[in-house]
Amino acid sequence: MPISTARAAARNRIVLAATDLLSDGGRDAVTTRSVSAAAGVQPPTIYRIFGDMDGLLDAVARQAFEDYLRDKHDLGETDDPVDDLRRSWDLHVEFGLSKPAFYILMYGGSADGKVSPLRSQAVARLRAMIARVAAVGRLRMSVERATALMYANGIGVVLTQIYQSPADRDPDLPAVARDSIIRTITTETAQVSPSAVVSAQAAALRVALGGDSATGVHPLSRAEMALLDDWLRRLADSAG
Repeated sequence: MPISTARAAARNRIVLAATDLLSDGGRDAVTTRSVSAAAGVQPPTIYRIFGDMDGLLDAVARQAFEDYLRDKHDLGETDDPVDDLRRSWDLHVEFGLSKPAFYILMYGGSADGKVSPLRSQAVARLRAMIARVAAVGRLRMSVERATALMYANGIGVVLTQIYQSPADRDPDLPAVARDSIIRTITTETAQVSPSAVVSAQAAALRVALGGDSATGVHPLSRAEMALLDDWLRRLADSAG
């Protein structure tokens, strides 16, 4: 077997072994000795391939994140972008509570403060979903603010549930939080206040124009678009 093929095979066995250990016993179960024994490799092999155990855990988290993003993609889109947000929230919560050790690796933060590119992809996907809400005139605030609110609250709810014992958890908390956030960032299509109409239409116009000064088709210069984008963002947030 060529060296590169052998290395790839060893890498896959190590990641699979670490994934199984993390799933069964949590972070403390993933040690150099336990992983090397389960993967059938010598301990130095782990360090040659991953640098250290943190590198291995990063690889495990990346695999879990890729699976999670694939599940989000498989949700698809409906004609109701607000309901799509609800379904996305529910999937996020389900993933976190069913795989708490993986969720903590993915969202609990890292010692060096770096953010995984895959995590950035998750934020970008959430932003795109919220932009769809804005495009139909149902967003109370800017896409950026709504994305930040939903992202922060989603992680906070799941981590709160994870760090509580099952007996102490409020099983209705994720749904209550979801509905509260949805009510905060969206508006109904009828019987809304004038300020909410202004915010919703400003957010929708930003999306229609491309969301920033560098994109979109329009007769304005880059500088004019940057100024207009700032005004629209402030109007979008004015009622939020």
